[in-house]
Amino acid sequence: MRHLAFAAGLLSATAATAQTSELVVYTYDSFVADWGPGPQIEAAFEETCACDLTFVGVEDGAALLARVKLEGARTEADVVLGLDTNLMADAKATGLFAEHDVEAAYDLPVTWDDPVFVPYDWGYFAFVHDADMQAPDSLKALAESDIPILIQDPRSSTPGLGLLMWVKAAYGDEAPAIWEGLADNIVTVTKGWSEAYGLFLEGEADMVLSYTTSPAYHLIAEEDDSKAAAVFEEGHYMQVEVAGKLAGSDQSDLADAFLQFLVSERAQSILPTTNWMYPAVTPEGGLPEGFETLVSPDKSLLLPPEQAAELRDKALAEWLAALSR
Repeated sequence: MRHLAFAAGLLSATAATAQTSELVVYTYDSFVADWGPGPQIEAAFEETCACDLTFVGVEDGAALLARVKLEGARTEADVVLGLDTNLMADAKATGLFAEHDVEAAYDLPVTWDDPVFVPYDWGYFAFVHDADMQAPDSLKALAESDIPILIQDPRSSTPGLGLLMWVKAAYGDEAPAIWEGLADNIVTVTKGWSEAYGLFLEGEADMVLSYTTSPAYHLIAEEDDSKAAAVFEEGHYMQVEVAGKLAGSDQSDLADAFLQFLVSERAQSILPTTNWMYPAVTPEGGLPEGFETLVSPDKSLLLPPEQAAELRDKALAEWLAALSR
């Protein structure tokens, strides 16, 4: 009888396992960190789906697209979370992504009606510094200064690519001159945001490329008001982070359910104090206390996805040329 009971239990467990669908989501490392939104998002979604949500972390957003391109139709990913508008056109051109059926009342500074990618949060790029520092008031002033800075590689990092687009959108054909000036300021170029911000906190540079929302982390999570974001007169480039499902996924309906969950009240209320960005759909309770202290740029910059794709190679060449001198 014991053997029969054991066998029955084993068959029951095997059947339950077989019925549990797995959704594989590629994202960036900081999203799945213990302090990031990943653990809370995973637990909350699994309560609704009777499934196994598996996050696979990659260094940073731009590296996500590179990995999916390399894997092609063989990729195990069902969803990619962490691209942005600067990468959307390139991502669509691969033919690897499918349209979604998500509906949401987005609260973004731009109109959103893209059929392939779902926005889940957004913010403004900025250089973060100690609050007691006299920060420059423009990219040009920063380039003309000798202030040491940390930035990310645009080939692997969405903030790094965002800075390329920021300089290009603000200065156009004068962008090479700005980069020539900034080159002397750069202490190092990291693969991703986490490494650069960590070096900044260790005192390796006076300013780091991050977001206007970054000081909210220190204020809310650490009760520390010693960090600030510099406001630049040229304006600040926006980042809208997006997620999309893979056309080859065998969990298409589950992928759509996850994308819909991303813009739900529950998920959107998690993101501000874990990913430290503005939610794509403002929760009913509004933004967390402390977000009202953040600086708000007077001018927003954002290139359409197709234009960003057209300018990317030229902007990257200008960046490489300046840093190689």
